Amino acid sequence: MENEAARKLALDRIRENIARSGHHIYVVSGGETPRFAYTVGVSESIGSELVFAGAILYMKDEVLKIINDIAAQLKRDREAASYQVVGQGSFTLRKVHVSWTTALMLGALDYYRVDEIQTLQIIPDRDHWTIDVPDMSAPWSAATEPVWRWLYEQWTYPVPKNSTALTDLAALRGERITEAMRWDEDEWEMFAGDATTIPKEEMRVVRLGTLLGADESLVPVVNLAIREGLLRDYNSDSEWRPWRKKGQQDAG
Repeated sequence: MENEAARKLALDRIRENIARSGHHIYVVSGGETPRFAYTVGVSESIGSELVFAGAILYMKDEVLKIINDIAAQLKRDREAASYQVVGQGSFTLRKVHVSWTTALMLGALDYYRVDEIQTLQIIPDRDHWTIDVPDMSAPWSAATEPVWRWLYEQWTYPVPKNSTALTDLAALRGERITEAMRWDEDEWEMFAGDATTIPKEEMRVVRLGTLLGADESLVPVVNLAIREGLLRDYNSDSEWRPWRKKGQQDAG
C-alpha cells in the first residue's frame, strides 16, 4: 500500500510537469552504473523521448538545461543535423535500441504502461565526450560498452557496488590513470597525472565501476587497504607499484 501511494505521487508529479512544461525529467544516479537522465512526455509532441547517458563532464543543472533546450529545438525542427546549446556545445541525436530503453527508461514505461518506447539519445560533441557515453543505437553488449556492463550483469568486485572515485577530466576522456588511493570503504581517488596539479574544476566524482569498466588494468585498486595507494607511469608497459610518502623505504 505504501509503495502504491508513492507511485501515485510520482505519477501525479510527472503529469503536472508535462502539463506545465511539456515533459518531466528523471535524473538517475547511484548503484554501479554511470548517471543518466531521460524525459517523460516529449514523445507526446515529437514521437520520441530523450535520454542523456553518461557525459559526467556536465553537472546536473547543465544536464537539465541541455535536455530542456534540445527538447524545445526538436519541437521547432525535427530534421536538424545538430543542436546547439549555449555554453554547453553541440549535440546530435540517434535512435536508441530497445535493450537500453527497457533497462533505463523505467519511469517512462511505467507512466505510459508500455513495454517499449521510442527514444533518441543525446550525444555530446567530441570536445565534451567522456568514456561513460555509450552507443545506444546498437544492442547492449558488455563487450562493446564495458562501462555499462552492470545494467545486465551482477557486480563482482569485493567492494560496495555504489563505490565512487574522485577523478579528473583527462582520465574521463580516456587518458591513462597513473595514481590511485583508497580513502574509505567505498571512496577512491584516481587521476591521470599528479593530483596536486589538477584544477578543482577539472575534477569529478564518478562510480568506481565506470573507471573499472573502461580500463581492466585498474582492477588492482579494489584490493587496496584504506589509506593505501598505487602509482604507475604513463606508458602502457608500466606496472603498478605501492605509493609511498617521500623518503619512505621498503620494509625489510
